[in-house]
Amino acid sequence: MKEISRRQFIKIFGGATVASSTVLTACKGNNGQSATNGQEPPKDKMTYRVNPNTNEKVSLLGYGMMRLPVVGGGAGRENPDADIDQEMVNKQVDYAIEHGVNYFDTSPAYCQGRSEKATGIALYRHPRDKYFVATKLSNFSPETWSKKASIEMFENSLKELQVEWIDYLLLHAIGGDSRDMDSEETFNARFMDNGVLDWLVEQKKKGRIHNLGFSYHGDVEIFDMLLRWHDEGRYHWDFAQIELNYLDWDWADEINDRNTDASYLYAELEKRGIPAVIMEPLLGGRLANVPDPIVRKMKKQRPEDTVASWAFRYAGTPKGVLTVLSGMTYMEHLRENIGTYAPLEPITKEENDFLMEIAEDIYNLKTIPCNECNYCMPCPYGINIPAIFVHYNKCLKEGNMPDTEKDEKDTEEKKEYRRQRRAFLIGYDRSVPKLRQASHCIQCGQCSPHCPQRIDIPREMRRIDEYVETLKRDA
Repeated sequence: MKEISRRQFIKIFGGATVASSTVLTACKGNNGQSATNGQEPPKDKMTYRVNPNTNEKVSLLGYGMMRLPVVGGGAGRENPDADIDQEMVNKQVDYAIEHGVNYFDTSPAYCQGRSEKATGIALYRHPRDKYFVATKLSNFSPETWSKKASIEMFENSLKELQVEWIDYLLLHAIGGDSRDMDSEETFNARFMDNGVLDWLVEQKKKGRIHNLGFSYHGDVEIFDMLLRWHDEGRYHWDFAQIELNYLDWDWADEINDRNTDASYLYAELEKRGIPAVIMEPLLGGRLANVPDPIVRKMKKQRPEDTVASWAFRYAGTPKGVLTVLSGMTYMEHLRENIGTYAPLEPITKEENDFLMEIAEDIYNLKTIPCNECNYCMPCPYGINIPAIFVHYNKCLKEGNMPDTEKDEKDTEEKKEYRRQRRAFLIGYDRSVPKLRQASHCIQCGQCSPHCPQRIDIPREMRRIDEYVETLKRDA
């Protein structure tokens, strides 16, 4: 297990967090229970962080508008053809603002391009000084790389959001590849060769952008390059958005060698005084749906708290974190997350050590780090990539991964093998239609460049298909 010293912990997470577990556990709601156990959270206890560039107080909980509710239930990403439930969006935004949330994060790419409009409708009903709106220049497609197309995207964001300025504007997903171009070539084509970044700097000078930053996915050399520009005074970054959670803190590059540990990303921002906006505190929901034995370990430590609240407390504890984003489709998620941050009970050194043990346990399961973001979709050959990964990870979590390499089994082992085999194969057919399963992947590789987790999707498809075929032969 990777260790963190007490001195390092204090430096990263702040001296105020180093306190007795007994004392902190006693910091509960009015009835002595944790605010994350389903009770109504307080309206006046939200934790805020100060943006050093503007001295504005930003709520530690940020509302990610990526998984908006749709008519008929569920989220837009799972039901792309369904209409966004604007009435529910309005209701949830009202509730969030009433309880102190003031940071709302969207993008032209979210909810099939409908998130900004829905967000704008909900927020416009409130005074402009009650919220900060963050959106992105999501010019992923080569068709949007021209200066004209990128400017049109920015202007359309203002229109859809019904605002005169963007509080937090991000270069979206820097460090990713595009088609046959490497990450640096892609970055230059999106922002540099066309003069778009310089144009955005001019908009900031005009007051149409208040904070200019970037969200990082991918090649760490691009991340380092942008920070080097910051050091040289070439460009000033007011904030940066990174993936941070207790699994990615030290295990991101172990899970996938194309990822970067959050401990490195955070430290590089912290030493420059650049505020960090956190995405994926739950790692696409994986840290709210951990294996049952791990749930029992966490419940033993804090019986009243949810598994998700551990992850949110961890992500919000580092002192350089400005806000932690959560895509909250359902009111109960919003209510619970507000409770976790109203106010924040920081992670202690002892709890940090415990979570590092939990991270190692999760890593050893060897799950596929898919966040179900659907950036890899649609597959031109109809494969349901996220659904395949979800089923695989679910079987790992539930212990339904039969060991195909163990030849000699006693009677009980054979019985358990048959049970696991049946559960895996039947569940696979129920979760993913046969024509959309991994066996139909032709290894074209069109999906991989779009994956924020840098998963080698064709390789994983081939591995899963070979595993499935082995199970079928063992009938």
